[in-house]
Amino acid sequence: MSRAARISYWAFAAILILVGLLRLGTPLLTALLSVFALQKLHRLCRIKWVTVMVFSGLVLGSTYALGHFARNAVVALPAVAEKAIPSIIDYAESKGVSLPFENWKSLKEEAVKLVQESKESLGAVTKAAARATRETILLLIGIVVAVSLFLNSQFDLDRDRHAIRNNLYSVTGEQLAARFELFYSSFGTVMGAQIIISLINTILTSIFVISVGLPHAAVIVGVTFLCGLLPVIGNLLSNTIITAIAFTVSPKMAVLALGFLIVIHKLEYFLNSKIIGDRIRNPVWLTLLGLIFGEMLMGIPGMILAPVILNYIKMEALKIEMKAEPPVDSP
Repeated sequence: MSRAARISYWAFAAILILVGLLRLGTPLLTALLSVFALQKLHRLCRIKWVTVMVFSGLVLGSTYALGHFARNAVVALPAVAEKAIPSIIDYAESKGVSLPFENWKSLKEEAVKLVQESKESLGAVTKAAARATRETILLLIGIVVAVSLFLNSQFDLDRDRHAIRNNLYSVTGEQLAARFELFYSSFGTVMGAQIIISLINTILTSIFVISVGLPHAAVIVGVTFLCGLLPVIGNLLSNTIITAIAFTVSPKMAVLALGFLIVIHKLEYFLNSKIIGDRIRNPVWLTLLGLIFGEMLMGIPGMILAPVILNYIKMEALKIEMKAEPPVDSP
């Protein structure tokens, strides 16, 4: 391995560590998703500036749609909880199952008490607003970086003007660019497969929701797609929300919804094995550990990036040949 290659490996490792320590998962994930979208659009538009214009329109449209979904979710989910939890309590009591709270009122009082204590001791509203502003700025930075990379991805802009062509800066830059290209390739493999599975899951769930007439259909569809981007744990989150919404109709509807979700996720296991498993083939326990560490370091963006980083490390390691060690002579 050349000196420039070794430097690029250490530099890229340091970048990933800094991203985790500084909680910069949002701009990294945004940049990767934006480059992914730009490259897909470029296959249709062919001209780069047209691609950027179409991408900008999609970003504005997606922002409006996401804001509309968030407003609906903020209104719908508390209402769902207020109707679903008493139904769950009554159903559990009818089946002789004891719960860690007496009724919906006591649970609601405890939740309100916790929120009030959080506001008084930590200034939760101010912190939440500051964090939202920070994440928005980082998201915009990620989009700008992605567009810049799409228009010109060269690391050394003056490569042909240097007196020494194969200088340390230029060669190391080429090696570092190779690290980023492989990392993006890993992202495309993992996220592309995850998006396909999430879309299939969302379409099938939408058909079920519309056919049985579940309330808050738009919220269910949005939650199903967004949670589908989170490997493993995303299914648990979406299933909980859908089952709770079904409980607002009746316990029988909740059982029907849960049965449908079980069938869907059995199908999803097959899709995972075919779409993701054949490409990545990482054990589940390793993915779960990656999700835990990713969430601890970067929150939800870290959970999405964890399988990408694991796959990238595997792809880099597979490229390095190890010399066979000589056999140890037995005494």
